[in-house]
Amino acid sequence: MNAIRLHTFGPAENLTYEPTPLPVPAPGQVRIAVAAAGVHLLDTSLRRGVQGPPTPLPELPTIPGREVAGTVDALGPGTDPAWLGRPVVAHLGFAPGGYAEYAVTDADRLQAIPPGLDPATAVAMIGTGRTTLGILQFTDLGPGSVALVPAAAGGIGTLLVQYAKHAGATVVALAGGPAKTALAAANGADLALDYTRPDWADTVRAHHPAGATVLFDSVGGPLARTALDLLADGGLHLVFGWSCGPIPLTDADRADLDARRVTTQSVLGPAMLQLAGGDNPLRLLETRALDEAAAGRLRPALQRYPLAEAATAHHDLETRATTGKVVLEP
Repeated sequence: MNAIRLHTFGPAENLTYEPTPLPVPAPGQVRIAVAAAGVHLLDTSLRRGVQGPPTPLPELPTIPGREVAGTVDALGPGTDPAWLGRPVVAHLGFAPGGYAEYAVTDADRLQAIPPGLDPATAVAMIGTGRTTLGILQFTDLGPGSVALVPAAAGGIGTLLVQYAKHAGATVVALAGGPAKTALAAANGADLALDYTRPDWADTVRAHHPAGATVLFDSVGGPLARTALDLLADGGLHLVFGWSCGPIPLTDADRADLDARRVTTQSVLGPAMLQLAGGDNPLRLLETRALDEAAAGRLRPALQRYPLAEAATAHHDLETRATTGKVVLEP
């Protein structure tokens, strides 16, 4: 089979498309003929050799990728034969191997793809979708909510905009450039603004002088610092990423946020899993995400690349040249 391999940590160009041995499923595992593999921003950090907790750095050489969808084409010993030939999607956890024509994983990680969903949509929902549903547990969006969504044209941002509109909230979407703001508007944003323009915050204030009720923050940095000033008294700041680095806050800034009763909460990790509940909270979130997509309430934006162009996909993702979920297709 052909796969993308990484022999040395470093730039995107270190990802090479080459023939590799066909993987053989172990007991309790399946082999999936991959139709779509998800690309995550964390993949780019691991490629550079920067550990992104809690995911450890892989041993080299490695085949990156932790999200796959396709058809089960082989079973390991003791695996339920009912899986053979079924369209499935799986998050591989800490085990890489997704950027390939075939991948193996434990059968208990499989989710059947609901009727009507294509593999690329399913692979977007198994990772990005489950994270979005996990984030949304921390706030009760409704007709009185004003949601401020930076990175609104990204994988999670797209789904947040759609969900908030479906819940009856007012959505203020921030994205970089006209094409991305148009995508956010098409997804239902009431106000879609280009955050590269110097007047975007003034425009938000003019439309919503009382302020936003919740800020969905995956970016941090100066953008999040400005967005915090747009929160209403008692507003909620949900943090699930920091692609632009830490928020530059002074002691006076922190005192102001305290006086306005703004609550900042990190929503990734144990807190998200505790709220989801159950014996396998990640699986519950995956199932909910796939159900939302199957019902048509969530429609992930997809940017597709041929598997052989994984290096280009990584470069584009790192330079913010992509929209929605990045997917590789063999």
